[in-house]
Amino acid sequence: MSETPPEATVACSRCHLPDVPALKKPPLHGPIGKELQARVCAYCWEEWQKAEVMVINELRLNFMDPAAQTVLNRQMREFFLLDPPGSPTAPPADPAP
Repeated sequence: MSETPPEATVACSRCHLPDVPALKKPPLHGPIGKELQARVCAYCWEEWQKAEVMVINELRLNFMDPAAQTVLNRQMREFFLLDPPGSPTAPPADPAP
């Protein structure tokens, strides 16, 4: 009798649920892909894929410009709540009015 292995779970940084299905493989190459697989659930990744299109369109990102990928990566990190405030990779805080 063979049992199917339990599905991997993750404590998601975005939805804060403790045992939600993890991504089956890193969604991107390199360290960021591994970080996303370890910290983001499959449901929130699906949400990001829809939001990513809106970000690209709203900000009119042109991927012929290398800065566009940097902007998209920053937006993705904000979406997934990966950077605590004040960390070197966190976006700068809005200036006080």
